[in-house]
Amino acid sequence: MKSKNMHSILLTLFFLSFSKAALDSDSIYHSFLQCLPSNSPESADELSSVVYGSTANSSDYTTVLQTYIKNERFNTTSTPKPAVIITPTTESQVQAAVICAKKLGVQIKIRSGGHDYEGISYVSSESNFIILDMFNFRSIDVNIDDETAVVGAGAQLGEFYYRIYEKSKVHGFPAGVCQTVGIGGHLSGGGYGTMLRKYGLSVDHVTDARIVDVNGRILDRKSMGEDLFWAIRGGGGGSFGVILSYTVKLVSVPETNTVFRVIKTQAENASELIEKWQTIMPDIDNDLFIRVLLQPVTVNRTRTGRATFIAHFLGDSDRLVALMDKNFPELGLKKEDCIEVSWIQSVLYWANFDLNTTSPEILLDRHSGDVNFGKRKSDYVQTRIPASGITTIFNKLVELGRVGFVFNPYGGKMYEIASDATPFPHRAGNLFKIQYSVNWNDPDPQLEANYLNQSRVMYDFMTPFVSKDPRGAFLNYRDLDIGVMTGGGKSSYSEGRVYGEKYFMGNFERLVKIKTAVDPDNFFRNEQSIPTLEGKTSGKVRKMMK
Repeated sequence: MKSKNMHSILLTLFFLSFSKAALDSDSIYHSFLQCLPSNSPESADELSSVVYGSTANSSDYTTVLQTYIKNERFNTTSTPKPAVIITPTTESQVQAAVICAKKLGVQIKIRSGGHDYEGISYVSSESNFIILDMFNFRSIDVNIDDETAVVGAGAQLGEFYYRIYEKSKVHGFPAGVCQTVGIGGHLSGGGYGTMLRKYGLSVDHVTDARIVDVNGRILDRKSMGEDLFWAIRGGGGGSFGVILSYTVKLVSVPETNTVFRVIKTQAENASELIEKWQTIMPDIDNDLFIRVLLQPVTVNRTRTGRATFIAHFLGDSDRLVALMDKNFPELGLKKEDCIEVSWIQSVLYWANFDLNTTSPEILLDRHSGDVNFGKRKSDYVQTRIPASGITTIFNKLVELGRVGFVFNPYGGKMYEIASDATPFPHRAGNLFKIQYSVNWNDPDPQLEANYLNQSRVMYDFMTPFVSKDPRGAFLNYRDLDIGVMTGGGKSSYSEGRVYGEKYFMGNFERLVKIKTAVDPDNFFRNEQSIPTLEGKTSGKVRKMMK
């Protein structure tokens, strides 16, 4: 007993000495190796096997760091690197990592898939940070009898879809179309896909979760309470703790689904077709989702605008063609344009795989997605843009040359769920969501500066057409242009409010109160995390919330 107490005293002195000294990567690495065994039932050897340092085991460190970087903008020699990467395989290792990072005073970044568009799960503006990489937490337990699944935070959407498909051809889940996205970030930020109008967001189907909080405790829905459970379903899990897993409710899908892709240029009345698309989509059959891609292209050596209408319909092609003939005859959809598929094949189609040559097993490949340089921004449209306005948008896209748009329709279930049911507020009143998309493959910094500038110029150009006061944004389309938290969050509330109200609208203040109650010292933080109320203790905030 005395020996254990002496070890505890020495460890405390060890951390106190470090707190007064400048930390470097080696000292952080070795301090974790000393701290983790004191806070975990596992041996030092077991724990050391999941800790990577930039100099101690540099080759493995680099491999682990780069494996789940999904944006090459954040994979350069000048990109800030973590002092340590921890790749836990057990829940107790996650608990120990949180406790030790807190003791050492080191920022912790949590990565589940690496698709975050600004790289904030593995890059930091703070000098000392570590990555807690959750890729080993990818267990998936699908229970068709009660239509539920428990999915690890590090599992990918493609893996989840495949495990559903293994057990049922008439079940699915309403989430994203990119198969290598991590569950932890996708669900905690909102999550949506081609069944948005039928079933709403991914978070609308989350029924439980397991999370490690700032004190290293493992909490489920009952023990965390409804406020925190509300917050991690759209408010970003990384602000409140480490998501271990989500329990979700599956949804029904028909045996026969239909997809199509119809392309129209400006010369083929693309502007008028998009105007009509805005008019019919909010109220059309909820089984239908039609996304529109707007891109600048070259046709017969002339630059012009092109619209691609890409659809997923929960039903057969006969019913779809009849529906389109009645509501959107201008698009001219014919039965030969349609492809009847199973639900899992619709997943492959939307992920741009060739249905003739690709089997669903490709969804188990965790690295099957493209990795390039990119930038994303977002907006919401609440008033129909006339054809003349669409034409000016096309012309601006052509002028800039690289930016493209993704228009995602609303209506249906999205109009039925209250804006405060989850932290995600963008429900009724929105016609569609815009994703600004810029991709490139050349690492030239001048090209990057040009393309980033193009996205910002286009964003400014769109101001008259999009939501206002505040101008809305989608958390899962991270965009540091709309505001950041700096300096370790010392002025977190005033800075966080700038971007927080864009992402969360009227739900922002409730998120702040919950954050202050569960993490008053703002330990779980990133460049766009939920801030704390300045000068408030957790006890005072809990009283305010009652």
